[in-house]
Amino acid sequence: MIPWILIDTAQVPGNGGEMRLYQRQEEFAIRLAGRAGDLMNSRSHGSEDALADHGCAGLRGRRSTRVLIGGLGLGFTLAAALRHVGQDAEVVVAELVPAVVAWNRAPLAALAGRPLEDPRVRVHEGDVGKLIRAKKTFYDAILLDVDNGPEGLTRKSNDALYDFDGLSDAYESLRPAGVLAVWSAGLENRFAHRLRKVGFDVEELRVRAHGSKGTRHVIWLATKR
Repeated sequence: MIPWILIDTAQVPGNGGEMRLYQRQEEFAIRLAGRAGDLMNSRSHGSEDALADHGCAGLRGRRSTRVLIGGLGLGFTLAAALRHVGQDAEVVVAELVPAVVAWNRAPLAALAGRPLEDPRVRVHEGDVGKLIRAKKTFYDAILLDVDNGPEGLTRKSNDALYDFDGLSDAYESLRPAGVLAVWSAGLENRFAHRLRKVGFDVEELRVRAHGSKGTRHVIWLATKR
């Protein structure tokens, strides 16, 4: 069996542990030290694509759209979002770990077609929550792929994105009929109820990580009334 090679490591801010980048031939994976399995894998990004495909589906043909993405990952969600917006759009991607941005500019760049080089993209190296709290009725879509979803792994402070106050901030940050799309590794039974309590209309989707056989992940589509 071809072994994995450790390419680089990075510390997740806020005592979130060590993130590790591995490569095996043309395949890449990001893992969290001390936990089994991949956080992300370049061969299994179907649900990351689906997050943007569903979250940005209504943006085709609109002018001057603004999209906020929380979590850069391997770049696939960003690349998918860019396919749905016009040339006058702005897509802001917030990534807490600076090394992940650096990886996407170098060893990972070609995986998703070098989306960080697109002139519509602006990178924010920091907490996506701060951007959500700073802007009111500003975004047409907010896509969150942060810390494995509402049941996080790395930073307790990420829970603030998904509690009632955090979701209320997201609601206020969206333009009318804007969409909050949230990716999760698994089902969280109370989350849809929380979204509805904030005021969203909610749809819950099960999507595959890879083709028709990959692990099932969950995407919540919450539309501002």
